[in-house]
Amino acid sequence: MVAESVGLVPDPNQAMQVLWLVPLLPLVGAVINLFVSKRLGKAAGWLAVVMMALSFAVAVLAVKGLLDAPEGERLFLKHLSDWISVGSLRVNFDLRLDALSATMILVVTGIGTLIHVYAIGYMDGDGRFGRFFAYLNLFVFFMLMLVLGANLLVLYLGWEGVGLCSYLLIGFWFDKTANANAAKKAFVTTRVGDTLMLVGLAVVVMKFGTLDYEVIFGAAGSTLTKSAATVISLLLFAGAVGKSAQLPLHVWLPDAMAGPTPVSALIHAATMVTAGVYLVVRMHPVFDLSPVALTVVTVTGLVTAIYAGTCALGQDDIKRVLAYSTISQLGFMFLAAGLKAYSAAIFFLVAHAFYKALMFLGAGSVMHGMHEETDLKVMGGLWRRMPYTAITFTLGALALSGVPPLAGFFAKDAVLEIAQSNSEWGYYFLGTLAAFISALYMGRLIFLAFYGTARSEAAEHAHESPPVMWIPLVLLAVGAVTVGALATHPEGLLATFLEPISGLVPEGSEGLSTPVFYVVALLVTFGGLGTAWFVYGSGRVDWLSLRVRLAPLHRLFANGWYIDEYYAALIVTPGKAIAAFTAYRIDVGFIDGIVNGIGSAFRRLAGVGRNIQTGFVRTYAAAVFVGAIAIVVYVGFRL
Repeated sequence: MVAESVGLVPDPNQAMQVLWLVPLLPLVGAVINLFVSKRLGKAAGWLAVVMMALSFAVAVLAVKGLLDAPEGERLFLKHLSDWISVGSLRVNFDLRLDALSATMILVVTGIGTLIHVYAIGYMDGDGRFGRFFAYLNLFVFFMLMLVLGANLLVLYLGWEGVGLCSYLLIGFWFDKTANANAAKKAFVTTRVGDTLMLVGLAVVVMKFGTLDYEVIFGAAGSTLTKSAATVISLLLFAGAVGKSAQLPLHVWLPDAMAGPTPVSALIHAATMVTAGVYLVVRMHPVFDLSPVALTVVTVTGLVTAIYAGTCALGQDDIKRVLAYSTISQLGFMFLAAGLKAYSAAIFFLVAHAFYKALMFLGAGSVMHGMHEETDLKVMGGLWRRMPYTAITFTLGALALSGVPPLAGFFAKDAVLEIAQSNSEWGYYFLGTLAAFISALYMGRLIFLAFYGTARSEAAEHAHESPPVMWIPLVLLAVGAVTVGALATHPEGLLATFLEPISGLVPEGSEGLSTPVFYVVALLVTFGGLGTAWFVYGSGRVDWLSLRVRLAPLHRLFANGWYIDEYYAALIVTPGKAIAAFTAYRIDVGFIDGIVNGIGSAFRRLAGVGRNIQTGFVRTYAAAVFVGAIAIVVYVGFRL
């Protein structure tokens, strides 16, 4: 183990010594673009790309240095500076590179670089082109601090930073009221989870006297009771629920589609929403001490996966389909984490990053080719006019659906196999249902958007995006096809790499045999895709008429089971009423009344004083004379 921050001999590998450059380079790009982007013009975008590419290169070198270390010593702590010293509490600004953070920085910088390249074409001509890339670089910086932090406070710095950047980017086109409202909704909703998480950090300090991972992990088993572990885990998980848009704090993510499409890709694939999964996996030594917390994680993920999948079936906006899809797929990751399959959760995160970035950027390419149109009802036949977009997007959709040998097949089936092999049959059957729904909504999306005949003039005259936009799609598609090589079975590369941090993937001896399990998995995947083809692609079913016949169900799914409306009725409307009462009755009527009453009393006293304070000497002499007489009379009566 190499740890500068605790005084051990520094790692001789110089690549490890410049780990701090991984987050610093995007920060430098952000600062430059914030101040001089107008002078740089379009070069502002390429500056942001270069900083991201350099960050990725340094990350690769650092990870290579980590891999060169002996298997039991793959931990590097870089002390940057002292931060907080209050009583016995010491918090340093330190970076930590281990198998988990190494995996995350490669995902964040690698996929983030491709998204930045794509954004140059997508944002071309925008009046605030440079500022957009400043925010994008800043977003990546905070995400890198989140995953590289050696303690919970550095993590929380990044945690709040990505929340700020999501607000700035979701509302980037704030001249439209809906976009500004979506940004505020994201910020306020995630604050609920973040506040509970902050309370959790306070409890950690109370129990351990530190926020340092190494101390917490080493002492958790002997320091925490089961109830204390449950409290800490649930408070931290509340933050994960908010950031990763799980029930009941998921409502911000569909509306976040108001931001530019590269922002959606970055949020859904490489930053922000993946932070919750990372937090649970990072803090798993604490979660492992609480069966209650693990059950909450599992059930939350499973219910969210099914719920969001049904919502995706009811959306006509291509980006909102993908938004609910992300919520659902994150549910699978939390299902894996709740089953203690932490490396399976991280592999799912890696695979999902490739195919979800691919599909969001593909959706942006469709919008670019159809003059910002997002309605699936007016698409169709786009593969003839947008072949690169259609082929790559289809690969991403098939990967998410679980078609072998694409990445999603290994990711999703790894989670379900763990559930059934450990006789968690309820989780397995419900997870299988969620997998079927995933294939169904993905099939619906690709058949409505890319195949069949064009259903509008915009679709008829759509055009392919420029190379700066479709080349990143091709590279992401390659990743979606090949990343399954990191599959999480016990001998899998990523599972082996993560084992010192996440432990072994739990394997039971019961359940279906391997051939039967995979036959069922394939039937579920192709059953969902086949059903989607029959309804939306074969031409044998009038799907619009079918939707009319199933109007109540469609409205339920399209409106997200009316959860927003419930929140409006139970929280927002009463909150506004209380705020109005406080503002106009308490503040204006009571508090202002008291303040104004005091002022009026002093004005009246001043009026009396003005009558006495005449300015004439004779008046003052008479007053003195009367006062003297009053004193003499008073003294005489006393005597």
